[in-house]
Amino acid sequence: MEERKQILSCIQPTGNMHFGNYFGAVQNWVKLQTEYNCYYGIVDYHAMTMPYNPKKLRENVWDLIINLMAAGIRPENLFVQSLIPEHAELNWIFNCFSSHGQLTRMTQFKDKSQQSKESSDNFISTGLLTYPVLQAADILIYQADYVPVGKDQIQHLELSRNIAQRFNNQVGKEYFIMPEALLTEIPKVMSTADPTRKMSKSAGEKHYINVFAEEARIRKQVRSAVTDTGDTPEGEMSAGVHNLFSLLRACDKHEIHDSLMGEYEKGSLRYSELKDAVADALVSISTRLRENKEVLLKDKKTVKEQIKASSAEIRKRAQQTIREVKDLTGLLNVKF
Repeated sequence: MEERKQILSCIQPTGNMHFGNYFGAVQNWVKLQTEYNCYYGIVDYHAMTMPYNPKKLRENVWDLIINLMAAGIRPENLFVQSLIPEHAELNWIFNCFSSHGQLTRMTQFKDKSQQSKESSDNFISTGLLTYPVLQAADILIYQADYVPVGKDQIQHLELSRNIAQRFNNQVGKEYFIMPEALLTEIPKVMSTADPTRKMSKSAGEKHYINVFAEEARIRKQVRSAVTDTGDTPEGEMSAGVHNLFSLLRACDKHEIHDSLMGEYEKGSLRYSELKDAVADALVSISTRLRENKEVLLKDKKTVKEQIKASSAEIRKRAQQTIREVKDLTGLLNVKF
């Protein structure tokens, strides 16, 4: 029987899960569990690269874990990055196999450092520059075959491959495998308030729809969705209407999607009808996940025990990699 391939994907604990997160990553993670050995990390080290509140960070970690489990992620596939210190150890080793010039050219470093420059204290952390190296450690420490990514994240995966190749060349052994991008068909969910922008928490509350929000809140946000700003070329679908149809497809509501698309093409579509269909679809998903979450919240102690246990088990794989890397790089192991 062929051995199952390894999948690695991580998410930062930055607050409530919105439908952009759910459709863009989490829904796909749930499906991948049936085909691959999956490692899904809550990367709290990464969340430290920008200003943060320590108490809130810890709360966000556990809230995200419960949200992921409510969405269908198996606890045995989850780990918390800071519970596996080998990530940080491999990060340092990889810093010595990384090019400073390549890191300064990373798109997200340019974007986030600009945000920091515009902040009150004008502070740019070194972690903001080097976190793609930690990201490479996250991937390579488990010898991941595939990394589910969007096209905007290919640059970071290429850095991981470059570091792996440089390491292999220097130690004279093909130790790290070259992780490949798993470019599945992932919908790009845009803000309903501004369909030219991705749904994102950083843009403000009106630009994302919380998966676990109350039904009334979800319906209100969908009803207020921008449809036509008046600057769409004649004969083309506006970005707002396109986004609403995309949300229907993401919810697997293909029949109602096709029916409403037919009305749109005939010029008889009422936007209120489209919005109601989208709201119904999102509420259906939200209701199911909120019910799952309520069950998990009743026994948070068990959830914490499960994640501590899964992190400890997954750490064994990371420890094996570190032992082998130390041998290859001339570092001392505990037993020498």
